[in-house]
Amino acid sequence: MDLVSPRLRIAALTLGAALAGSALASEETLLVESINAYRVQPQPCAGQVSTELPPLKADPRLVLPTGSIGDLQQALARTAYPLVNVQAINLSGPRDAQAAMKALQESFCQVLLDPQFVDVGVNREDRDWRIVLARPLLAGGLGDSQAEGQKLLERINAVRGQPRQCGGQAFQAAGPLTWNATLATAAQDHTRAMANQNFFDHKDRDGRTPGDRAELAGYSAQLVGENIAAGLDSPGKVVEGWLASPGHCANLMNPRFSELGAAYAVDPKSDAGIYWTAMFGSP
Repeated sequence: MDLVSPRLRIAALTLGAALAGSALASEETLLVESINAYRVQPQPCAGQVSTELPPLKADPRLVLPTGSIGDLQQALARTAYPLVNVQAINLSGPRDAQAAMKALQESFCQVLLDPQFVDVGVNREDRDWRIVLARPLLAGGLGDSQAEGQKLLERINAVRGQPRQCGGQAFQAAGPLTWNATLATAAQDHTRAMANQNFFDHKDRDGRTPGDRAELAGYSAQLVGENIAAGLDSPGKVVEGWLASPGHCANLMNPRFSELGAAYAVDPKSDAGIYWTAMFGSP
């Protein structure tokens, strides 16, 4: 049996809920919150349905003048943002964050739901808006894949040690997971495939699910789950992103899981640069 969370990688959530809790926030902040609320739920976009994505992090270096149409890379070089990839959206006319979000959903859902982007900056001048989404260079300093997978396990176990709310679902503290080398191998294979073949999905290019891959690796399980992430360059950022996504958070806290294998892979030619897979199991 598979228990597969939605992807970490754009019709929107009702904006009123986001606005109600942030009555004093600026319109720019409200728009960032709305974009992130949009990303953490499956959304119809360009004939497909997205899966859950981690929230974008607001970065003041990406707040660029609305009237600027010059070279984005040069503009971000001046702000010392270590750019790998960037896209800017210019809107003219929306009177507030709600109207801007509607325009983004209608015309730019694929940009909002692109998993390679991890940072965002929003600037507004009257009814002109500039939304910049970017992915920075990897910070470096990562150890080998299995070593970083073990660090991911440590962070996940720290999370499981405390009660937690994942979206609308409450979880009690759960027991620690133990490392499983077979799951780690399956996680490594899928992560490497995503990086080298430049895709981001729980299904691989051969149509295999996490349960299929665990079985092929030799893992006999009652239950298998998987979290994936892209564009994040440390275990801490990966777990932080998963905690902000109800489906991924639920996998982290699921008391039925007892084992974990995890790995990352890097390919500079891929869209996201770095990919992560955590496979959860219950033998």
